Amino acid sequence: MARDTSHALSFGGEADAYDRGRPSYPLDAVEWLLSRAATDDSALPDVVDVGAGTGKFTTGLVGRVASVTAVEPDAQMRARLVANLPGVLALDGTAENIPLGDDSADVVTVAQAWHWVDVEAASREAARILRPGGVLALVWNIRDDSIDWVHRLSGIMGASAAEKYDSITPPVGPPLTRDAHAEFRWTATVDHDQLLAMITSRSYVIAMPTTDRAAMLTRVEDLLTTHRDLTGRAAFDLPYVTRVTIAREF
Repeated sequence: MARDTSHALSFGGEADAYDRGRPSYPLDAVEWLLSRAATDDSALPDVVDVGAGTGKFTTGLVGRVASVTAVEPDAQMRARLVANLPGVLALDGTAENIPLGDDSADVVTVAQAWHWVDVEAASREAARILRPGGVLALVWNIRDDSIDWVHRLSGIMGASAAEKYDSITPPVGPPLTRDAHAEFRWTATVDHDQLLAMITSRSYVIAMPTTDRAAMLTRVEDLLTTHRDLTGRAAFDLPYVTRVTIAREF
């Protein structure tokens, strides 16, 4: 099936909502993936975060690695990343065209973005900039629909490109091969506005006709005011599973 990338660059117009509503990532997931890379003398790794957006995943790398470079094709998202993380070098580029030289990194991370890429081209490009022993880490935050209200919310929202994608055994291309996978369960506490921002920052919601978008948000509001686990609450515990797949060249 041909991949649909028509919404991949739609996020910039909702950069504020994206930054406000999208979840962060658990630090144990960050530390686990960083530990997968081999570096000389156990030195801290140099990391390139591709498809970095506003810096949601990049933030967890800062202070834990030797250096972090963010790569993001959307100018509005990249500008927000620079405002959030002024010490991080942010470059215009894509997973298929990373503006760095060969052997530039010990780890390449792609968080919440691999489902938009050309897998074969992006795999070759990651391998090109990775040093010997380096790894590609593919990361997704997926809501835990085993909780009743979250299941109902997902039914109202529909599935995103990330949720339709195989984030357990994601495809990679040569010369890389999947090597390890781990999952991390955690909970984000969000208020009403953050929850709505999480919804309105999704690519397919951004592309919705205004009337359809308004109708969906009305149904969300009804859920928040009538569900037994949510009524009268100022904040909501939104459970996630963070999935991390490591790929490397053997």
